[in-house]
Amino acid sequence: MKAPFSRRQFVGAASGAAVLLSNASLLRAAEVAPPPQVPLGRTGITMSRVGQGTGVHGGERQSDQTRMGFEKLVALFRHAYDRGITFFDLADLYGTHLYFREALRSIPREKITILTKLWWRYDGPENATKLPFRKQMARTALERFRHELDTDYVDIVLLHCMTNGAWDQDLQPYMEELAEAKEKKQVRAVGVSCHDFAALKTAAASPWVDVVLARINPKGVKMDGTPEEITAVLKEMKANGKAVIGMKIFGEGELRNQKEACIRFAQELGVLDAMTIGFEEPQQIDEVLALIHKYPAKTA
Repeated sequence: MKAPFSRRQFVGAASGAAVLLSNASLLRAAEVAPPPQVPLGRTGITMSRVGQGTGVHGGERQSDQTRMGFEKLVALFRHAYDRGITFFDLADLYGTHLYFREALRSIPREKITILTKLWWRYDGPENATKLPFRKQMARTALERFRHELDTDYVDIVLLHCMTNGAWDQDLQPYMEELAEAKEKKQVRAVGVSCHDFAALKTAAASPWVDVVLARINPKGVKMDGTPEEITAVLKEMKANGKAVIGMKIFGEGELRNQKEACIRFAQELGVLDAMTIGFEEPQQIDEVLALIHKYPAKTA
């Protein structure tokens, strides 16, 4: 009959098991392939195929990501970067600039692409967007963004949440200021995020637009039309030289139980340069990167 374990033997055995589990975890981590680094249309920007989004249930300068707190969100940014993600999707509306500024203490600025969005509705009534002083407000916002992020330039700045087809007429002062910032190399690429089918059509035709953030998934959840309708417009954008970044890939979480189908759809669509996903846990990043590796992207 075997003698019972002493307390010291038990602790030693438990420690050994912990080491084995730790090694297994490291092995699984090593098996997570980094996402491809891809050119973003004609912008001259190269970034990861998938980006860390920060705007789940975002508004009033907060989101599910900021509600995690500095420590958890900055650690998540670092995990994303360590896994090969070099595209980070921020916005003034989400309040994520200062969180990412903290992450930049350990993430090399020159290695990553920062996208942010200008929430022009903070500047006053929507029926007054054409007034000349709005250009100065746009300039002030861009200066604040660079200060909050502690960077000399922002890679991509989008006018946030276009909801009508006349945005290219209504927001001329903002467009002019962003164009000037691009000339000064304070911004590398400009464009819009769209939440309306007519707005998406306008973006496809606008010569001012470099980059469009568009809602797309296989079920039409939180989208501006059917997958077929949206895909047709995205193909038009690509034909016109625009870069297309997909969002709402999982329908803002409603399709979380269909992740594989959603990633496969996005990867095989042939019109997305990249996609942004609002990760909240490190394992979510690892899961999606495994799916990105499983379903290589098709090009148009």
